[in-house]
Amino acid sequence: MWGLVFLAPELVRSFAPLQLSVGRYLAYGLIAVILSAPRWNRVFYAVKFQDWKALFWLSLFGNTLYYVLVSSAVHAGGIALTSLVLGFMPVAVTIIGSRDKGAVPLRSLLPSLGLCAAGAVCIGWQALTMPSSSGQSVMGLVYALAALTCWTTYAVWNSRCLMRLHHLSVHDWNLLTGLVTGGQAVVLLPIAVLVSSGSHSLPEWGRFALVSASVAVIASLFGNALWNRMSRLLPLTMTGQMILFETLFGLTYGFLWEQRAPRVLEMAAFALVIGSVLSCVAVHRRYSARETLPVMDLAA
Repeated sequence: MWGLVFLAPELVRSFAPLQLSVGRYLAYGLIAVILSAPRWNRVFYAVKFQDWKALFWLSLFGNTLYYVLVSSAVHAGGIALTSLVLGFMPVAVTIIGSRDKGAVPLRSLLPSLGLCAAGAVCIGWQALTMPSSSGQSVMGLVYALAALTCWTTYAVWNSRCLMRLHHLSVHDWNLLTGLVTGGQAVVLLPIAVLVSSGSHSLPEWGRFALVSASVAVIASLFGNALWNRMSRLLPLTMTGQMILFETLFGLTYGFLWEQRAPRVLEMAAFALVIGSVLSCVAVHRRYSARETLPVMDLAA
């Protein structure tokens, strides 16, 4: 579901990234208002002030600011540089998660992280060899690193919030995130209007509204809900690896849109990423078995 976000700009190419972002999050916020209205009193009293602060920063880091930084990185340094830097998000999240109490030791995850990094390098190297990779700049690298920092912060912080807030369902947390992100989109709306490049016809606006609403429902509502559910079920060291699938499906949708087969390096990246996730799952399974064995022996 998240991979579809990469296809949306191609469907409405005449609109600026900020406009697409604002349109998506305005629709996400409106849907969140409608769905949360019947249960507002129960949810509102369950959320404390510190939770609202967390929601504000999570919405900013994981949605609003992250997308602005990614767009700036692409404009300044190109898609190649941006994809190479952001491809290391799983590595960053997994390394941070390995410091949690009871987490799988980092040394056990090194093979998985190595495969993950190799897959990211394949994707980045493929992009670097494309003709459109010219015009890279230092500012593009700065924007991409800032985007990497933002989303890594979001993934770690959001996972820990969900582990702490047992009184809120992942659905309610997702709707609250939509409300806050929608509020941020309202603030950015005047800026999105000012950066509008030229006029658009009525059919173009209709297509823009349809794409924005579709991305809001598929990626923000359902995609985020599934991500939040997963964040409660899996340790952070495994959560980081799951981000790889966004890149894989984004590439798949790109191949379908361009009507072409993956190149050699792209197929290698697919194989490395799948190997990374499978090896990570295997390590966690073995670690979980060792942790439960003493309990089983004691029961016997």
